[in-house]
Amino acid sequence: MVIPRMKRGALRRRAKDISLVFIVLVCATLVLWSWDTTPSSAFLPPDSHFLKLEPEEKVERIPTTRNTETKDSYSSATPFVNKEQSKEDPTDNKDTEEEEEEKQVEKVTDSETNQGKTSTIEEEHVQREVTVSEPKYQKTPTSKESKLEQVKQEVAAGEAAAKTTHIKKTNSDPEKKTLATDEERTEQNLVKKDDDSSSTARISNQACNYAKGKWVVDNHRPLYSGSRCKQWLASMWACRLMQRTDFAFERLRWQPKDCSMEEFEGSKFLRRMQNKTLAFVGDSLGRQQFQSMMCMITGGKERLDVLDVGPEFGFITPQGGGRPNGWAYRFPETNTTVLYHWSSTLCDIEPLNISDPLTEHAMHLDRPPAFLRQYLHKINVLVMNTGHHWNRGKLNGNRWVMHLNGVPNANKKLAALGNAKNFTIHSTVSWVSSQLPHHPGLKAFYRSLSPRHFVGGEWNTGGSCNNTTPMSIGKEVLQEESSDYSAGHAVKGTGVKLLDITALSHIRDEGHISRFSISASKGVQDCLHWCLPGVPDTWNEILFAMI
Repeated sequence: MVIPRMKRGALRRRAKDISLVFIVLVCATLVLWSWDTTPSSAFLPPDSHFLKLEPEEKVERIPTTRNTETKDSYSSATPFVNKEQSKEDPTDNKDTEEEEEEKQVEKVTDSETNQGKTSTIEEEHVQREVTVSEPKYQKTPTSKESKLEQVKQEVAAGEAAAKTTHIKKTNSDPEKKTLATDEERTEQNLVKKDDDSSSTARISNQACNYAKGKWVVDNHRPLYSGSRCKQWLASMWACRLMQRTDFAFERLRWQPKDCSMEEFEGSKFLRRMQNKTLAFVGDSLGRQQFQSMMCMITGGKERLDVLDVGPEFGFITPQGGGRPNGWAYRFPETNTTVLYHWSSTLCDIEPLNISDPLTEHAMHLDRPPAFLRQYLHKINVLVMNTGHHWNRGKLNGNRWVMHLNGVPNANKKLAALGNAKNFTIHSTVSWVSSQLPHHPGLKAFYRSLSPRHFVGGEWNTGGSCNNTTPMSIGKEVLQEESSDYSAGHAVKGTGVKLLDITALSHIRDEGHISRFSISASKGVQDCLHWCLPGVPDTWNEILFAMI
């Protein structure tokens, strides 16, 4: 009886094993079936539970020479020395008159801007960079009202989107810093791949962005002598004729980041501009650029063969000895003409009563300067600018009354000087662009705003710029967009090119005339205009490279 019982126990255990195996097979079958019919991601946690890491962007950087100059080495550098220092010409009444006029840069109050900022309309000390997409400005509006609305929207969008450029440390050395944007942008050169999908990237050939780069010391500078270029350079801007003793600032040269800039030569410029006319139209900073160009072409030397052709462009000295509204000179060997026309607001201004010397003047915001309408056909290269005269002090002092459509302005939006200035810039740039098809040989540029560097006040409230060591040492301008928002957006979609000099000039605070002005009142400094030779020479070097 024992043996059959043992067999029954063994059979029961085997049956249990078989049942377990069967259950396992059934479960496995269910799992495999569910795996085939349901995505595996269904068993994973939701995406929100994962830490997402963006892939590191690899950008091919073009090596550039790093400026190893320090403040100490810069200060101890031997400046350009000219032993033939000469005194100013006391008979230069036109220069003295202009200096007295151009120093009246007033401060705009909160009520004069639609953003309510207590800064001058024409220039903000905090430089900007636009990093968001903006509505494209329509260059050919169907009406003045729609055009104004476009400008109004751009101004508002620019104020909201503008971001402050900052100085980024590049290493442990506090002097080695980089001027960059908030997104820490790397180079935006286009990278293209070979047709066979090769992973090797190449930097595509494209127009150089001359606004990106850094200032480097160049012992071959300056391009001319500030004490000898008396034929073209006003004494009030020739710092070599003043009591200033530090001239190391004259030896700085602008080095673009991703390309080399063509070296300026007067003879080369004249050959390139043979039988052509270069015209600067703008305010006193435009006149500085004009005088800088004349000194650069001649090397600062006297040229008795250069012809005064001002009357050909309506530049006639008025009775009483006042200065004309421009100058024009012609180099006979190449028939090259270089001229400057005074148009501080870059719009048409005409007296309401020509027989009354105290009459008000209509400031036509929607009309380009009469000079451009009359002489544009004679110009081959045009450089325009405006900015520092858009303040209540200038408008009231000159008795300018804003007009639109030929009548006094009744549009409250244009009462804000910021809107009025931007509307005028857009209007004039658009008009010039519309004329380009009629003048195939014309190249037009709009120069961005030249920054001021008043510290501790305005020009008439104790503002100063006493720094002699430039803040540009160890810094590099990397931003893609212009710091001058109005200028950058005015030229978009037009045939007018932007001559962007704002950011590179912003880090040259030591280059102003400062307290050394020959006729300024006590305690008044000029932190608007530049010493020549100086920063405006670089503007012309970039212009030369662009034409």
